[in-house]
Amino acid sequence: MKVAIFGLGYVGCTGAACIASQGHTVIGIDPSMDKVEAIRAGRSPISEPGIDELLAQAHTEGRLDAVKEVTNELDDCDIAVVCVGTPSGPDGAHNMTYIAQVTRAIAAAVDPKRKDPLTVAFRSTMRPGSTEQIIAPIFRSFLGDAAGTAVELVYNPEFLREATAIEDYFNPPKIVLGTMSGEPSTKMEALHEGIEAPVFNVGIREAELTKFVDNAWHAVKVTFANEIGRVCQLQGISAKQVHEIFVADRKLNISPYYTRPGGAFGGSCLPKDVRALQHIASDSGANTHLVDSLLRSNAAHKHHQFLGVTQDLEPGAKILLVGLAFKADTDDLRESPAVDLARKLLDAGYDLKIYDPLLSPEKLVGQNLGYAYANLPAIDALLVDKAEAESGDYAVAVATNRLVDTLDLGGVRAIDLSTIP
Repeated sequence: MKVAIFGLGYVGCTGAACIASQGHTVIGIDPSMDKVEAIRAGRSPISEPGIDELLAQAHTEGRLDAVKEVTNELDDCDIAVVCVGTPSGPDGAHNMTYIAQVTRAIAAAVDPKRKDPLTVAFRSTMRPGSTEQIIAPIFRSFLGDAAGTAVELVYNPEFLREATAIEDYFNPPKIVLGTMSGEPSTKMEALHEGIEAPVFNVGIREAELTKFVDNAWHAVKVTFANEIGRVCQLQGISAKQVHEIFVADRKLNISPYYTRPGGAFGGSCLPKDVRALQHIASDSGANTHLVDSLLRSNAAHKHHQFLGVTQDLEPGAKILLVGLAFKADTDDLRESPAVDLARKLLDAGYDLKIYDPLLSPEKLVGQNLGYAYANLPAIDALLVDKAEAESGDYAVAVATNRLVDTLDLGGVRAIDLSTIP
């Protein structure tokens, strides 16, 4: 099949690489010329293990291209996959601007006389009802009565974790395919052929809510673990031993991954989806007090860790922060707890330097670029190379992820944030 992918960020770029590796032809569409040129050259515009190799192979085999704007590229496409951002708006609801813009672009480019409908699959996280209340009306405004025959609307949430995205794409916990009728989509089933996972063919609203439920639950688990960890620390109880006892129950307590006291949650998914779920709950009068408390508790944990880092430091001490991205093996800074910690350290007057080998200001693009400079305007001056990180003249090195294991810090005291519950 030929697949168009709108949005070449983390989700779209991963999708392009994995779909092309399955033998399909892929055309990427993104307003960023830097991303388009990277894809055209068979390179990844993001840092994600294994993506470069898959894109390079697809480029060599002539199954990969990219454009800045869509014109007639959809004429021979079977599927269009939408992976654009839905960032938090001022009220916590998702900002649907990019969804609306891309939907209009697709609707304007679709031939209303298509005999075989174009399957338009949305992977961007959006509130239940978005397909029916925003997307479908846009297609009807452009295509009229032909909207029902020229396009097939599908909601197909993704379950990718950065740094393990390829493994997650081919080994997902589940495949959710939401359609207007709740009946299976033949093309989407074909796109997922060979991927072993439970398949849920459901109504479009059930599919749209899936990511909110999953991400809110992950946020609940992280927050719960950190609250218990703080109680343990203040009561002189071993949080490590309590955690070991808790996760020994694999039948009821599920998984140890999100229930280990340590770093705050962050990244591009959990914070914005919790905000949006809060907005949905408030809008419907559901009174979800635990969900409403998640971001406040997460912020409290960030400050708790800041106090843990600085409690024994002299004013103005020189600090090395190892790892700025929200997770190792990625360059994603969006809502990274490490960015918040860096900002707090600077505001408190500490002499801060940051080591993260995947980050360089000139390579930041899109929302990543905006978030970096909005929260750390002096990021260019803060980043240091490996030699300066190993110079040894720091009062303390603060490790946010396993990057610290790659450094020879000599006698510098290291604080691992995962040990501050």
